[in-house]
Amino acid sequence: MRLIITGVTGVAGLAAYRAALADPAIQQITLLTRRPVPAWAVLPPNAQNKTEIIIHKDFSSYSPDLAYQLAGHDALVWALGRSSMGMSEEEYTELTYGYTMAAARALKDAGAGSVESPFRFVYVSGDHSDPTGKSSQMWARVKGRVERELAELFQGTNMKVHVARPAYFFPSKKYPKDRLNQRGALARGFDVIVTPVFSTFVSGLYIPVEDLGRFCVEAAKGRWPDQVVFENVDMKKLVKGLP
Repeated sequence: MRLIITGVTGVAGLAAYRAALADPAIQQITLLTRRPVPAWAVLPPNAQNKTEIIIHKDFSSYSPDLAYQLAGHDALVWALGRSSMGMSEEEYTELTYGYTMAAARALKDAGAGSVESPFRFVYVSGDHSDPTGKSSQMWARVKGRVERELAELFQGTNMKVHVARPAYFFPSKKYPKDRLNQRGALARGFDVIVTPVFSTFVSGLYIPVEDLGRFCVEAAKGRWPDQVVFENVDMKKLVKGLP
């Protein structure tokens, strides 16, 4: 299987990349990224042989050649994104909605997928995202719009969307350099308090990042072919039941 991953320099994308590297069913991983994988990211020895990196500077546009190259894959984990904190609605919409839909349209136009083997687009959304557009939270409306329009775009095509709605997650303690480089000192201090509380008392509001990464890869492989939206509790339960 050939898998595309975006957002590999972020928390969710890097977790999905590590899960894909560990999965023997994934023969090739293509990282679509604006910059190379950082040197501080600890990866297994097989990373170089299993990975192709495409440096793509403009996620709002895809040449026909690039779109055709990407459409030759079997699935994509779209983990590109960031917190809406400090961003205007226009900026956040361009990053979250504009970039995602540009990739989806390019893949569709390039003929991704087949009747026998549909192309699976795994979109990392967020807990409480709102496809109705009625939420008072800007980020929830924007991510919900992406969820809704991806499903509409893929109707009648050989592409399927699977939406992951994780709640709180944080870089793994297994990789201290991830925590140091992907989150600031204030966020790291906050996590020291929040993760133990959430994981113990309100586990539905938390997902280990390793579980999120593995879920995304399994969804891309088509393990749960007919389910579109996966809430945080769904993902944790499904990953726990994996062999």
